[in-house]
Amino acid sequence: MSDDSDFRVERDSLGEIRVPADAYWGAQTQRAVENFPISDARFGRRFVRALGIVKKSAARANRDLDLIDDDVAAAVVDAADEVIAGDHDDQFPVDVFQTGSGTSSNMNANEVIANRAAEIMGAEVGDRAVHPNDHVNFGQSSNDVIPTAMHVAALEAVEKDLVPALETLVDALDEQAEAFDGVVKTGRTHLQDATPVRLGQEFGGYRTQVEKGIDRCDSTQPRLAELALGGTATGTGLNTHPEFPERAAAYVAEETGLPFREADDHFEAQAAHDAMGEAHGALRTVAGSLNKIANDLRLLASGPRNGLGEIEQPENQPGSSIMPGKINPVVAEAVNQVHTQVVGNDAAVSAGAAGGQLDLNLYKPVIAHNFLQSATILANAAETFAEKFVAKLEANAAHCAEAVERSMALATALNPAIGYDKASEVAKTALKEDKTVHEVAVEKGYLTAEEADDVLDPERMTHRGILSGDGDG
Repeated sequence: MSDDSDFRVERDSLGEIRVPADAYWGAQTQRAVENFPISDARFGRRFVRALGIVKKSAARANRDLDLIDDDVAAAVVDAADEVIAGDHDDQFPVDVFQTGSGTSSNMNANEVIANRAAEIMGAEVGDRAVHPNDHVNFGQSSNDVIPTAMHVAALEAVEKDLVPALETLVDALDEQAEAFDGVVKTGRTHLQDATPVRLGQEFGGYRTQVEKGIDRCDSTQPRLAELALGGTATGTGLNTHPEFPERAAAYVAEETGLPFREADDHFEAQAAHDAMGEAHGALRTVAGSLNKIANDLRLLASGPRNGLGEIEQPENQPGSSIMPGKINPVVAEAVNQVHTQVVGNDAAVSAGAAGGQLDLNLYKPVIAHNFLQSATILANAAETFAEKFVAKLEANAAHCAEAVERSMALATALNPAIGYDKASEVAKTALKEDKTVHEVAVEKGYLTAEEADDVLDPERMTHRGILSGDGDG
């Protein structure tokens, strides 16, 4: 049984409530803990950091405007710095599934920072020497604090976590594109043999796909950089100084090194979360790109003896609990699963962003949670994929060369030299008689051996041009 010394009594507008004695949070946070035993999901590092940044920036702006005493503001800034640094992550116990405005999480931050600031000033935790509402939340509402924290956390997660991880993947793909550029292999469309390509060209395509994903993420920055702070309850800015929004946003920009600014329209910023929906759409597209690449590499590495076997995958771990020696593309499969999760998160973010009613969107916590989970797992997956899988792939050049020589699709290059109908005849005969296209074209007298060597050169087919048999193209 708990001893009374394990708790202290705090008070809010509803009365008294017991709070763990060693907790920096207060009454409203404790009520939220008791009211929302919904899941095991709590806001993580990025969101808690963002709350600290918002509260620090607000305190600095209010100090500049002579709305909070310098000593109180200084203590609030110091306490917020600790939150930003991650010193108090264990003091944010509120479930993600809470009031739709995120009021519980806002008050959680207010109480933790207020109590820690009071402690810094030499007072006792819980005595409200620094008040969570009157000081830490001055000139603010949960309705503008939480969307501000959402944008700060989302843009930091994208620009500081996801984009660098994607750049790591781009580098790995670029290196392999160069390393594999001399490997000619069978192209495939509809999973059927098609005209030859270089393995390096395929990897170059993957590199460009990820590069465009980075561009998509970056393109959402101007909207995510808009901050709702200063709109207070409904967007009117009641109870905040006219200069507060711009000043606070400037401090957020200074703290993060990102171009945050006051929202173009505070009513839009609080009632709608289209920017979060748009930005998560970019994450979903990136996840789809990684899924496509992972699937392709799984196919190219299939085998090792009875699949395509054009690349050799790294041996990351034993692949089977029953089949000795089996190696599976485990990292690529993890990427596949991340894509599935991000698609699910996108449904939640999209539904939440579209669910605003009148002057407030009440899906803020679930939008933030799903967005940040997507950014985190995508960043981790991209980096892991790059370092543990892509960078360790090797080309089976001999197997690729042998297979491409057998391909019926080589007959495509015959079209300009002998016409489509004769080229089709050659392809069908080669398949029926288990011969190469080169052999049949010469046997039928459509080309000399020398002409066939020229026209049916697989490497030349990987470049733009018309192979006519005269050495041109």
